[in-house]
Amino acid sequence: MSYKVALRRTDEGFSVSCPGLPGCWSQGSTEEEALENIQDAIREYLAVAAVLSQDADIREVTVALHAVRALERQAFGLLGRVSTS
Repeated sequence: MSYKVALRRTDEGFSVSCPGLPGCWSQGSTEEEALENIQDAIREYLAVAAVLSQDADIREVTVALHAVRALERQAFGLLGRVSTS
């Protein structure tokens, strides 16, 4: 599965977040390290989400793709440089 991430240069190296997963972020001394670290953060985020929703009645909804793409363009346009891994 692929997730869009937002990568930013910082004084310490690189900060990276996953806008699709609120609160999911990481960092690294290099761009490569930051991207590796966000992969671990995403896996851990999803594992915790699975545990927290264990007893919930899970449903799926469909969202029109054109609306999602428009929101992504708007959000990532505001965030600056975007990288995917």
